[in-house]
Amino acid sequence: MIPNILIEDFNYDLPDERIAKYPLKERDSSKLLLYKGGKVEDHVFRDLPGLLPSGSVMVFNDTRVVPARLHFIRPTGAHIEIFCLEPVDPVEYNLNFSSVRTCCWKCIIGNAKRWKGESLSFAAPEDDPEAASLNLRADTEGERDGQTAVVRFTWDGGIPFSRVLEICGNVPIPPYLNRDTEPIDLERYQTLYAKIRGSVAAPTAGLHFTGRVLDAIKEKGIDVEEVCLHVGAGTFLPVKSSAISGHPMHREPFTVSLDFLKTILKGDKKIIAVGTTSVRTLESLYYAGAGILRDGEPHDVEQWAPYEQDYGYTTREALEAIVGFLESRGLDSLRLGTRIIIVPGFRFRLVDMLVTNFHQPQSTLLLLISAFVGGDWKTIYDHALSSGYRFLSYGDSSLLCRVD
Repeated sequence: MIPNILIEDFNYDLPDERIAKYPLKERDSSKLLLYKGGKVEDHVFRDLPGLLPSGSVMVFNDTRVVPARLHFIRPTGAHIEIFCLEPVDPVEYNLNFSSVRTCCWKCIIGNAKRWKGESLSFAAPEDDPEAASLNLRADTEGERDGQTAVVRFTWDGGIPFSRVLEICGNVPIPPYLNRDTEPIDLERYQTLYAKIRGSVAAPTAGLHFTGRVLDAIKEKGIDVEEVCLHVGAGTFLPVKSSAISGHPMHREPFTVSLDFLKTILKGDKKIIAVGTTSVRTLESLYYAGAGILRDGEPHDVEQWAPYEQDYGYTTREALEAIVGFLESRGLDSLRLGTRIIIVPGFRFRLVDMLVTNFHQPQSTLLLLISAFVGGDWKTIYDHALSSGYRFLSYGDSSLLCRVD
């Protein structure tokens, strides 16, 4: 049954000065709030390894943010911003990034009403001859859907599209920072362990990790594992409906390796997710496995799948079903999409602890936090607000222990 949850019940006053506009000088010098057993403690992020249980599994999202924001000019001189969301042709990320002459993306169009359909030219800065030499152009394909459209990019020079974005694109920092992208964002709006290109927003819980923190985690006997979920622009979309049942979740592609699935099937280790994207990936696995047990093959995980029926399978049965499916087909990883929404009433099946930042009022991420801590989110956020914590993407961090 779809939960009847009013989004106004997840509001709080977030003054603009509490939103961190820039990262701290040192990644691991941010504050760290520990929530365990209904109690709150204050720490510094570099204390994290000492707060984690030995013998656990820590799961990171190794997606990499791409400079997906591009600025073009109409023949009239008007500027049009194009924000790449997801590849269309080729649809596979690596193939698309490897394209050397043309490719298509689903995009958000800024000043969409001004673009009448004519070919656009890239607005290359005067001091950037390399960008100008690419002769990058943009054309719409098919009908627009509001502010979104499929855009075909073409360019000269025979270089891959990934390099075109590096030369011409800007890192799409969150709109609530209310500033343009600056050089510091090229390094700091990216995790140290980012590998697989595809996200248009960073999995920000990971921005706090440094080499010394990661080394200390491994020295404690904690198994470090990686999954990949490409974060879409929908992560910034506000909930406009009064009830969460009216909010559509965006699809995000994820990849989980066969080796990782076998790792979490061994023993009964605590699973620590770094970020809400890792949580959504991990918790989607149960429903992917349930699809195999029911239909013989996995399906994309739909938004309300956890609430509309009781599948009746154990978590182990679901994970073993995925392993069996992959092995029978000689596959080394599961590649699916998820629209899963995690709200109060959700049954967590894999994640025991969560490292995460502090999220916007009335957001789906705040609902996920509430679900994870048994509805006690106000205790956490009231303490953070009264204790000088910095909020949102470049803000401080928390380590939350699940409340069932």
